[in-house]
Amino acid sequence: MAGFSLKRATWPERRIGPGEAEERRRGRGQDVRGRPLRQGRRIGREPRLSLRLNRRPIRKGQGASENKASLALYLHIPFCIRKCHYCDFVSYPGRSPEQMAAYCRALGKEIALAAEIWQPGPAATVYIGGGTPTLLPASDLEHLLAAADSCCGRQPGAEVTVEANPGTIEAGQLQALASAGVNRLSLGVQAFDDDLLQAMGRIHRCPAIYQAYDLARRAGFSNINLDLIFGLPGQTLDDWRATLKAALALQPEHIAAYGLQVEEGTPWGKLAAAAALPRPGEELELAMYQEARALLAAAGYRQYEISNFARRGCECRHNLTYWLNRPYLGLGAAAASYWQGRRWQNHSDLERYGNALARNQLPRAEIETLTLYQEMAETMFMGLRLLAGIDLEAFRQRFAVDARDIYARELQKLCQAGLVEIKDGCLRLTEKGLPLANEVFVAFV
Repeated sequence: MAGFSLKRATWPERRIGPGEAEERRRGRGQDVRGRPLRQGRRIGREPRLSLRLNRRPIRKGQGASENKASLALYLHIPFCIRKCHYCDFVSYPGRSPEQMAAYCRALGKEIALAAEIWQPGPAATVYIGGGTPTLLPASDLEHLLAAADSCCGRQPGAEVTVEANPGTIEAGQLQALASAGVNRLSLGVQAFDDDLLQAMGRIHRCPAIYQAYDLARRAGFSNINLDLIFGLPGQTLDDWRATLKAALALQPEHIAAYGLQVEEGTPWGKLAAAAALPRPGEELELAMYQEARALLAAAGYRQYEISNFARRGCECRHNLTYWLNRPYLGLGAAAASYWQGRRWQNHSDLERYGNALARNQLPRAEIETLTLYQEMAETMFMGLRLLAGIDLEAFRQRFAVDARDIYARELQKLCQAGLVEIKDGCLRLTEKGLPLANEVFVAFV
């Protein structure tokens, strides 16, 4: 199907993360972990936004109201055992315990410095992503959470997520994290197929998935996400169906099902550039996506975002911050932030990151002040990732303009094409528009 594109927005889970994740953008775009965001086969990625002169002018005094939402805090742990063949997150394999401990000290200093400068409200969500955060000793993760609590505070009932990879977690570590207030675990499962896991360059195999999941439940985690990937080289529809059924048998609270994105510079990216990577065709990828939607819905999971499914009440609150285009702080090497109308990215090089903090300076590599049109455009195409869509009244209250006026021409074309609809005061993708979301998003760039 021409135009089909269902790729992860790791915000950050991107995001900005990933996995879920989530994420925030600057320049041609970057997610919360510092990866470039690309337009094309991946939904939710965009090139540099520019002011479009054919918009209705906004009167002086109009603009986005100051956001008073509580803090969404992302902490990046840029370490892993080895890089997977598709991974382009900022992550460094093979670092020593001493190097990781030094990084954690620097990150603790950045937390204190950021809190002193911006004085954010108490955290409503905290997300520790990577890399593989569970490579760190539990004591280091506890100290980072304690630093965030001490400097920023934490709301009662805050969602606190840690990403973990099977094969890197132990019972005592999980118990310590639960005692420190971590109440959500995101497991990078990717597939229930040893051959596919090996082909991806993952360090774990299926037995490690079941062991990790069992340990998490025994440690008291009642909110677990499983990250899954479809569209893998050599993967069939039956393979994907088997992975979905294996994931459902565990009964997690949340499942993120992302289409593979092959990035330039990765091992798979190099193979793809040489036409040596056997990828499923777009028709098969679409069939895999629809299979996930059908099986997960039948099992009681509500799809609330293009790639995310949850039991009711278990939606990822941190990633919703990204999709609603709300401010957040990303701390750590390569982490990106969106705060007070500006976005920036930290140094990705560990030495430059640490040296800046040693001088009591924020380790920011790049910073950009957003125009009002940029904020509105990003609110539109990020919000359209949500199946509930964009609350048009909330948009009007935030920007003091009606999206139907600002984007009248674009919305007319998209509605006539049957790709979006306005229902119950919300603008959202239709069933026809869902697999063609990139074609919708580009209308707002």
